[in-house]
Amino acid sequence: MLALNRIVCITGASRGIGRACALEFAKHGASGLVLHYFGDEETENEFQSLRQELEKQEVRVMGVPGDIADSKTSTKIVEAGVEAFGRIDVLVSNAGICPFAEFLTMPHTTWERTRQVNLDGSFYIVQAVANQMKTQMPQGGSIIGVSSISALVGGEYQCHYTPTKAGILSLMQSCAIALGKYNIRANAVLPGTIATDINKEDLADEKKREYTVNRTVLGRLGAPDDISGPVVFLASDLAKYVTGASLLVDGGLFVNLQ
Repeated sequence: MLALNRIVCITGASRGIGRACALEFAKHGASGLVLHYFGDEETENEFQSLRQELEKQEVRVMGVPGDIADSKTSTKIVEAGVEAFGRIDVLVSNAGICPFAEFLTMPHTTWERTRQVNLDGSFYIVQAVANQMKTQMPQGGSIIGVSSISALVGGEYQCHYTPTKAGILSLMQSCAIALGKYNIRANAVLPGTIATDINKEDLADEKKREYTVNRTVLGRLGAPDDISGPVVFLASDLAKYVTGASLLVDGGLFVNLQ
């Protein structure tokens, strides 16, 4: 099993890619999951249903609610994980938002909130977990930042979003250098268009949906479990010599120029 006996921390775990990652890690033998979620009524209900599903597989689960844009949340996540399980072996920094908006009229609050959740939140949780990985024995671990194909290309209504995803890619590259001496690997996954709540409204436009599907060489949108497999791979010993890498998981959208 790829994640046998590992303790895995996932931010934004109640839905979408984060939820799929939790289920995939459980399937591959993770012994404990530290699952962060926002903590409003909707995500609380989502988390509780996920917990029930995971506990049927006899996986221990620790839930930590909170706004990832607040650095105190990352401190709370690590403290809760270590108290429950003694260590953290894997971090999947996944929490993110994308409120589509037109650039010229975008309120600065939209830019600020998107940056705070996506980029600031990633920095806070990666720093907090890396400090734990440095001090625990045996030392080390694997960090996976969920970036996006949007780190490589632009989007008319994503002028606030694409820079944050490029920042996560860059963060993983620099962390690979900074943390390698502590046996900590850092890599990025770059999903293409995945059918989740983050883009549900955008893909409700049938013409936009059809165009996006046709852009992929596999002829379909991605599903959350299309991302969870590559994430588990990067966390596992199959990728023990992989760090500073970026794995594009987009159904061939990026290469399909012509």
